[in-house]
Amino acid sequence: MGRAFEFRKARKMKRWSAMAKTFTRIGKDIVMAVKEGGPNPETNSRLRAVIQNAKAANMPKDNVERAIKKASDKDTANYKETLFEGYAPHGVAVVVETATDNNNRTVANVRAAFNKCNGNMGTSGSVIFMFDHTCNFRINEESLQMDLEEFELEMIEFEVEEVFKDEDGIMIYAPFEQFGGIQKYLEENNLEILSSGFERIPTTTTKLTTEQQEEVEKLLERLEEEDDVQNVYHSMEM
Repeated sequence: MGRAFEFRKARKMKRWSAMAKTFTRIGKDIVMAVKEGGPNPETNSRLRAVIQNAKAANMPKDNVERAIKKASDKDTANYKETLFEGYAPHGVAVVVETATDNNNRTVANVRAAFNKCNGNMGTSGSVIFMFDHTCNFRINEESLQMDLEEFELEMIEFEVEEVFKDEDGIMIYAPFEQFGGIQKYLEENNLEILSSGFERIPTTTTKLTTEQQEEVEKLLERLEEEDDVQNVYHSMEM
């Protein structure tokens, strides 16, 4: 098991335990998916993936259906995905993914978080090169009709970087660009997708003392409390 496994394990020990915040993120994902490809999950692969994630997060079916109906209303504002980059204290690189209907508000709030927590918001491209943009899938192990090594060989054509089993199923990590091809392969081969998504994995990490980690955590937590923030990634060694 490699870098993706360790990264995922560290992430699972941390954040996104707040159900309301998770549902808000998924709700925005539904709006963006519907605005992009329509309300029918059978013809909208992005929406299909979001619904799978909603199910994995135990989001009630009624909530999902309401979100799709609301997103289908042409008067419902769309969200723009915007990336922010910067440094936390002690040189830790930070990437912030947002989904917003008011970019000026989001810029101001993210900048304020960096400033108030002794960080520095950088320009576009200042730290993003320090992270690999990956896609991931979690599939039901029981739906796999071959051993893991054979399945890993099947995945070679998709440039899959890691395939491993954890307590939640079988995880697949690959380059961001391979998402559509992998999703199509899994669905065509009746492999049950439990969840899917994207992550930014740091290529190098910064080791800090406990006190220094606490300083960085203050910034990360403040950023994640922002309504417009979808994900926060960092290069601090966990």
